[in-house]
Order: sequence, then structure tokens, then C-alpha cells
Amino acid sequence: MTVAGAAEAELLLRVLSALLREDVVGLRSLSTAIERADGTWLRREIPGPDALLLPVREDGFQSAWAARKPLLRRESTGAELTDHEGVLAELRALAAPEDRGGFDAFAEECRRTRDTVRLHAGTQDEVLRTLAARRGPDPAHWTGLDGGLALDTLAARHDHPVYPTARGRSGLGAGELRAYAPEFHPRFALRWLALPREAVTVEGALTGPPPSALGLPGLDGSHVALPVHPLTVAGPLADAVRAAGLGGRAVLAGRPYLDVVPTLSMRTVALAGRPDVHLKLPLATSTLGRLNRRTIKPGTLVDGSAVQRLLASVTAREPRFRDTVLHADETRFAHAGHELLAVLLRRCPTGLDSCVVVPMAALLSPAPGGRLVLDHLADRFYGGDPLTLLDAVLTLLFDWQTTLFGYGIALESHQQNVSLVLDGASDGPRLRLLLKDNDGPRINGDRLRAALGADAPDPDEFDDRRIFTDGDGPVADLFTTITVHLCAGAYAFALARHGRAPLDRLLRLVRDRLAEAVERLGTRPGEPGAVLRARVLDADRLPVKAMVTAGTLLAKERSGASDINKHYTTGPNYLLRGV
Repeated sequence: MTVAGAAEAELLLRVLSALLREDVVGLRSLSTAIERADGTWLRREIPGPDALLLPVREDGFQSAWAARKPLLRRESTGAELTDHEGVLAELRALAAPEDRGGFDAFAEECRRTRDTVRLHAGTQDEVLRTLAARRGPDPAHWTGLDGGLALDTLAARHDHPVYPTARGRSGLGAGELRAYAPEFHPRFALRWLALPREAVTVEGALTGPPPSALGLPGLDGSHVALPVHPLTVAGPLADAVRAAGLGGRAVLAGRPYLDVVPTLSMRTVALAGRPDVHLKLPLATSTLGRLNRRTIKPGTLVDGSAVQRLLASVTAREPRFRDTVLHADETRFAHAGHELLAVLLRRCPTGLDSCVVVPMAALLSPAPGGRLVLDHLADRFYGGDPLTLLDAVLTLLFDWQTTLFGYGIALESHQQNVSLVLDGASDGPRLRLLLKDNDGPRINGDRLRAALGADAPDPDEFDDRRIFTDGDGPVADLFTTITVHLCAGAYAFALARHGRAPLDRLLRLVRDRLAEAVERLGTRPGEPGAVLRARVLDADRLPVKAMVTAGTLLAKERSGASDINKHYTTGPNYLLRGV
């Protein structure tokens, strides 16, 4: 099988496993396990009478079962469906009529991801050779925030731990990906839109070029220039300007200005030559589901700034994190009241030029030469032992995130939003965390007020009313699905597959480090540690994101999801393994 063919088979395995995990059309709950000579199959009865057969293996990471082969079989005829079109068409027929459009949309996501996977497979050697020629063959020596952008390129070519079609982006072809996507590490110039000053809300000190510097004379006194991604200019920008009531008053500069390099999130770009300065710009595309738009709602800018102030208040009371958990400054932004007319100015901490700044999403990516990024980092900083590196990461990560839980806070700080900052010190390696994009937390207001007193922020400082919750439940769910599943459990299962250690040993490491952090919160009834012990460490089942269901397959009215990124099913608690 070709590299591209193997990648497409892996895509179908991931799609089938995701549909099984989320129990789409009862694929899990309405099926019966049967044993055949080659292993276990799930049998789902369908009208006919007939049945669909899915070959499975034991999994344990958010689901008891995962697909074992990339196929779905008709029991009556033995016909095997081995492509996503056939599989989704078969399952679509079992869905309610009002939900079938979601299956069509997911089929398109799969097609788009298949094309991207083929593009990545065909360009992998070329991109790795280019990065190695520029920076050397060892990513553990790609230092500074500029080196971090190259590590973003590796991360962008690696699959999401859960969402099967994460590499696809709606509406973008191969040429646009090569020109603007992080997996190709391109450099391009921004476009600029001059807007009437009175139409633009500005928070913090933002300095941009005057319109005259962009070839727009006579507007310096009346207009302010906002950067616009070239893909947005080529698409729906004109419609956005009209929708914002700015038709005839907004002026698009014909002259591109300011070279940038895309970060892992693609819509966020770093200034070429100033990798510590990022501009987050809206894109009219979707990732991780058709409803998960990459635009920027003005309210999220307000929320990100408010969360940053809150985290500063917590850190002031927890001095051990002042030097170990770093935060990007996201308090400066501007918008014109529309989700395509906005910009966030992010400033990363200084003093990182000699450090390796690697997004957690890149740790399991192949580096030049084929070894994992994590192995290279372990060689340089942890005596060649990847488990010692993982241990250090878990210790700091759980200490920080459980401390936040004690204040009633859980962050949406997944693998893309958390970077490891590594450098050498006289007494050994130093590990820190760098966090960004904190606009989607969950906060238990009662626990926050009890912890911060008069320093607790007023909920009115936040735009999204879903942020503040009643009780610990939504906060614990977010902590579990992001910190535990994506930033800890995913690595345990992946490193076991890569043969770095037995799975039981890796899961024991995750549980032990989490248990140590939980104990520090107190485990008497009502204390935060007791909540996490009951809801995470000792629970029979754990919440699991139903991302395909809420993001693509079902409309919000059908899924009931108030937030598509926080819509859950449940799965087995792998932390109980071996207890």
C-alpha cells in the first residue's frame, strides 16, 4: 500500500472510531459484540432485516472499542464498504431525515481531509528537508519563538488525538494551503482595510500603519487600518463590510504590507522577524466541524482579556507559578462589530531566544529523520528518557490546572494552546509552560468568590454568559476532557503504541501525578480535591467530547449543545486501570 493509501485507511479507521465513540445512529448502544475467528465484531441490526458488522478492538481511551479494520460489512451479502462515502451513506440511511444533511456535510469533511492527507503525504519529505536545511536536523535545537513556528509546521501535519478530520479546512484548495497553511511554513504579506475611526472599538495600545503608508492618502485623520488575512479579502470581506453598515466608507488598500508566518492555528500569524508578536485574524473557514468557524466574535476578545486578568490574580496568590507558567499578553484588540472585522494583538513573553518553545501538539510529530519530536527533546534535556520528560510535564501541568480548579476555573488549554518551554540550567533542565487563547473557560463563581474575595471579577466583565456555571460539574468536565484526556491520557496511549513503555505503566504515571496534585487541594467533602477525586480519579466513566455530533452531524437544535466544544458523551475511565 502507498503512503497516501495507508494514510487514507487510517483516516477511515479514525472516522469509524469517532462515530462509534459518539454512538452515532446507535453504532455502540444498539450493537451486540460477536466473536469471529479474526476477532471481535459489533453487529448493528438494520431494517431489511439485515445487520451492519464493524470489526473492533479493545481501546479504553474515551471508548471501550475502536475500529480494527477500515471497513463496514453488510451481513446479508458480505459486501464490504471500505471508503468513507459508502460508510457514511449506509449510516445516513439510519439517521432521522432531518439529520441526514449533517451526514452529507461530514462526508464533505472527509473528502477534504482525504485530499489534505494526500497533499501532506506527497510533500512530507520536501517540507522536512526544507526545515532541516534551515534549522538543522534536530528539532530539540530549534530555539526561540522562531523555532517554535517551525515546530508548529510539524504539529500541523499530525492528527488531532480525537477529531478524525482535523486536518481538513473548508473551502481551501491545495494552492491556498501551500500559500497560507502552517504545514507548509509559508511567508506572505497581509492586506489592510481602512475603517472609520468611530466604527472601530480598540482595547489597549495598538499601533498599525497609517492609511497613507498603505497608499490611501487623505484618510489618516478619519480612518484606522486593520489587518486582514488575504483569504478573507479574497472571500467574504465585502459582504462583512456591508453587514457592518460600512459600505462606501471602508477602503481596502491595494498594497500588501507586513510579512507574516502562520502559526499552528493558521488564522493567527507571527510577524516575520518578530515571532513574539502575533496577529489573530478571522478566517471564513471551519475546522473541527462545520459549525466551528474560524472567525472572531468580538465578545471572545473581551473574554480572553478578562481571563488573562483573572489568571494574573491567581498567579499573584500562587508564587510558585510566577516563573514556571508563562502567559501571552492578549489584552490588545480591535474590532468593528463583525466577526470578520477584528484583530487580536498577542505578545509572547521575552527572553525565550535560547529556549525550545514547542507546542504540545508537536510532541508526537515525526521530525526530520523520522523520530518523534518528543524523543529528540528527551535526548537533549532528559537523558534520552521520554518518560522522564512526560513525568516532568505532567507534574507541572497538573499542579497548575488543579490549582486553577481550586479557584473554580478550568481552561480550554488543549495541546495547541499549551507550549513547553525548555532550556538548560546549571542544575539540570528547566521546564515551563506557555499558555495562550484563554477565551473559553468555565468558572464556578461561588468557588471563585470564596477563593479571591473582593478580587474576584464580576461576571459582567465577560461577554459569554456560559462561562460562569452553577457548581463544579461543568468545570470538572472541561478539566477532564481537555487537561486529562488531551494533555495527558492521549500521550499515555500514543507512547504505548510507539513502544516507549507498557500502557499500564504510562497510565499509572498519569494517575499518580494527578492524584498527587489533587491531594494538595484537600479531600474532605466539598473541598476541590474531593470533587476531582470523585469525578475523575475514581469515577466509573468520564465525560468525552462528542465533537463530530455537535460540530457537524447535528444542528444545535437537534444535539442540544449550547456550546459545540463542550458537548459530551461518556467513556470508560482508563485511570482506574490496574487500581
